[in-house]
Amino acid sequence: MRKAKQAAAPISEPITDDAAKLPLRHVAIIMDGNRRWADQRGRPRFLGHKEGVATLKRLVKHVTALKLEYLTVYAFSSENWQRGRDEVDYLLQLFNEVLKHEIEELARSGSRLTFIGDLKEMPADLQTGLARATEKTKGNTGLNLQVALNYGSRLELTQAVKAIAEQVTAGKLNLAEITPELVSSHLYTANLPDPDLMIRTGGEMRLSNYLLWQAAYTELYVTPALWPDFGPAEFDAAIAEFTIRQRRYGG
Repeated sequence: MRKAKQAAAPISEPITDDAAKLPLRHVAIIMDGNRRWADQRGRPRFLGHKEGVATLKRLVKHVTALKLEYLTVYAFSSENWQRGRDEVDYLLQLFNEVLKHEIEELARSGSRLTFIGDLKEMPADLQTGLARATEKTKGNTGLNLQVALNYGSRLELTQAVKAIAEQVTAGKLNLAEITPELVSSHLYTANLPDPDLMIRTGGEMRLSNYLLWQAAYTELYVTPALWPDFGPAEFDAAIAEFTIRQRRYGG
């Protein structure tokens, strides 16, 4: 994995909106650094999360113009419940506000919004909002935007193993039929291609329990830019880096 030595700079020529020139289908992002961004400015941490939403909105517009097919972002992990109660409550409230105020614009843009994770553990009002947003955009054919909420890859894999084991126990499946493709079909991302590129902002060099199965051969790009500072130019720089990688898939 290559770590950017400094804040990513724009590539020499902007990426065009010609879909044929975009060298990948699916980008996954670990949106890290909201709290550090606020701390560095001596501001309340909730403002960092709010600014992070604005960053995501700008990026969605950018990748939509580029005709990216899939964007999956890590918004709330299954471990984030361990944070302070005030912060968790604020994040849940923020998710609700975003769904209320942004879904119309997102729907008009042609994006299809879905959510991956153990959603049944989210508050009832938020579950309702998630379901409405999914229903409202399900017929769209533009960007497929996946938001990972209460997501943890180990939990995802454990649930998949249990589901497969239940089928074996019931005599509906035999061991010879258990393949990587079968496992993939039991994951939250069953209908998605694996990510071509995973971007992590904030400079940390770890996957943080995110898409561990799906990222087996995903190219990793880490930038020191904190998420609220990550913009279209930084995204284009990550794509430029991706284009010079050689993907061998073990070959």
